[in-house]
Amino acid sequence: MAQLSGNLLYTAFILYLIGTAFFGGAIRAKEGNKAAKIGITITILGFLAQLGYFITRWIAGGHAPVSNLFEFTTFFGMMMVLAFIVIYFIYKTSTLGVFTLPIALLLIAYAAMFPREITPLIPALQSHWLAIHVSTVALGIAILSVSFAAGLIYLVKVVDYSKKGQKPFWVELTLYILISFLGFITVSSVFGAMDYQAEFSYIDKKGAEAKVEYLMPALVGPNEGALLTNGKMDALVNLPAWVNTLKLNTVIWSLLSGALLYLLLRLILRKPIGQALKPTVKRVNLDLVDEIGYRAVTIGFPVFTLGGLIFAAIWAQIAWSRFWAWDPKEVWAFITFLFYAGYLHLRLSKGWEGEKSAWLTLIGFAIILFNLIGVNLIIAGLHSYAM
Repeated sequence: MAQLSGNLLYTAFILYLIGTAFFGGAIRAKEGNKAAKIGITITILGFLAQLGYFITRWIAGGHAPVSNLFEFTTFFGMMMVLAFIVIYFIYKTSTLGVFTLPIALLLIAYAAMFPREITPLIPALQSHWLAIHVSTVALGIAILSVSFAAGLIYLVKVVDYSKKGQKPFWVELTLYILISFLGFITVSSVFGAMDYQAEFSYIDKKGAEAKVEYLMPALVGPNEGALLTNGKMDALVNLPAWVNTLKLNTVIWSLLSGALLYLLLRLILRKPIGQALKPTVKRVNLDLVDEIGYRAVTIGFPVFTLGGLIFAAIWAQIAWSRFWAWDPKEVWAFITFLFYAGYLHLRLSKGWEGEKSAWLTLIGFAIILFNLIGVNLIIAGLHSYAM
């Protein structure tokens, strides 16, 4: 059953990739043409294949497959595809597929770089609230992420690269962050093929001696770390015990490899990446894209609030006898809530539509990514089991 689950996820990935190609062909013709119809059909088949992955993995593991970083991120990607499918049938815009599906593909590929074994739940997660809370959060941020895709489309079209200023820089920075996902996938695959392993001894937060194994060269090492594996690179710098250096090392490698890939693309294209994407948004109706971004937030925000704050508080009370403990994950969920509440306030009360609204969706997605990656991989807390 576990092998079937993995095959279904791989099938979904390939179908999403093919669907993206068809949507890319569709933007050269009128919306609703044959290529777009084929693209959405293949995307739906991919979603059904990934849904099959989710169900078979649930059966194999005996619990909802959302308990670690691999499972949650693949589910996040699946919900993003679902949100796109629903929005596509409402607005019929192929360009959204060209921008949304690659993000979902990067999320799924990124997740696959983490441990994929099906493991028993720790006691804190053995509750039906696991599926209720986590799946609702994933659906909420997936819908909010579609608003980011719409905002990025808007900005790629309206930002003038011929004029010097900060706007092109921020668009390029956003694209660089997305490319960094691909960079992480690349370096993880390379070091995995090399079977790279380096073991360190260190002193943990409790003052006890412990060991940790790195699967990439250690750019940052653990507290008072000592390399135990001969022939491997020692850490360039050791950090305090409160820093999860193993996962911080992963983030640093992602950013460095992303920078190299970004520069390589710039050399190949001989222009900024955002400028190279402009032909894909040539026929985009800006009012329509702005509407998509806004509607995605109006739907995603209450869904996220329900899962990330209300359901989370109920489960926390049941599991830990308190509704709130200022855990890093709780804090960033609250920050996400405040940001999108502010977005709606600015949009409805201050008239922040169009380009201003698009910039806000980029900031919102950055907060979502930090909650997914930064909090999970760097900051230790009660939710650190979600690795």
